[in-house]
Amino acid sequence: MTSITLMSERGVLSFLTAQLESALPGATFRHWSEPGAADAEIAVCWAPPKGALASMPNLRLIHSIGAGVDNILSDPALPDLPVCRVVDPKLAAAMAEFILWGTLYFHRRFDEVTANARAGHWHRLEQMAAGDKRVGILGLGAMGERAARLLSQVGYQVSGWSRSPRQVDGVTVHAGEATLDGFLDQADILVCLLPLTPATSRLLNAERLARLPKGAALILVSRGEHLVVDDLVGLIRSGHLRGAILDVFDHEPLPPDHPLWREPGVLVTPHMAGLAKPRVIAEQIAENIRRLKAGEPLLNRADPARGY
Repeated sequence: MTSITLMSERGVLSFLTAQLESALPGATFRHWSEPGAADAEIAVCWAPPKGALASMPNLRLIHSIGAGVDNILSDPALPDLPVCRVVDPKLAAAMAEFILWGTLYFHRRFDEVTANARAGHWHRLEQMAAGDKRVGILGLGAMGERAARLLSQVGYQVSGWSRSPRQVDGVTVHAGEATLDGFLDQADILVCLLPLTPATSRLLNAERLARLPKGAALILVSRGEHLVVDDLVGLIRSGHLRGAILDVFDHEPLPPDHPLWREPGVLVTPHMAGLAKPRVIAEQIAENIRRLKAGEPLLNRADPARGY
């Protein structure tokens, strides 16, 4: 019998219980707060308490419920065990759709249209062709590449930045730290899809955001920790940046009294750009448990040295 503990400091895992029970008949499930939870073989996690995984003597596998594992790898006491993530094949398509919407939001000036509508002001704004807008995708993993291809097909000038060289049809690719400033210099709309690692934490600070052209906009769909919020707000208030769509934050949900909700130029969305389906999460966790017991290679295993 397989014993599984669901653990998160944010209390977000109860939605998975029924799907996991269906995918893993006969397994026992506990939440971290329940007696015996530390005895489990499998930890199903999102932002587990620091040090908790190291206190589990029978642990054999650590499984994220999402594509990100930074919330697990950041634990200084993380045991030397396999860490796996979930890859929903439909997630990249959903993310690309959100990014296309966000790009259109700024390209077709819906931020200004919405403000005019609230004021009862009829004003036709001058429009630009998609080919006259430059969109930069910061991070060209599976989701970044899918978004870049879609935007290119719509007609935007698309560039992408990645740590190592890549080739994406219809996309100008910049690779390596030395090319980052040049990439930012030409992004009218910047989309951040980077993994969160020590090297990318707070990457979007005043110095780098100021490199964007005057009137540029930001779409953040990666991790809240990539952004220095005060630096972004300062550049919007100064008029250098036009605005931002922020879908991820350091602490979620964003509190109702947080000033970002009411900051002119900022649109807050509730971490909705791309979400793996509970059934897909449960099935991938179940398959990796089967593989673990059979001694087979695990799916979507993270590389702690790379941070994802």
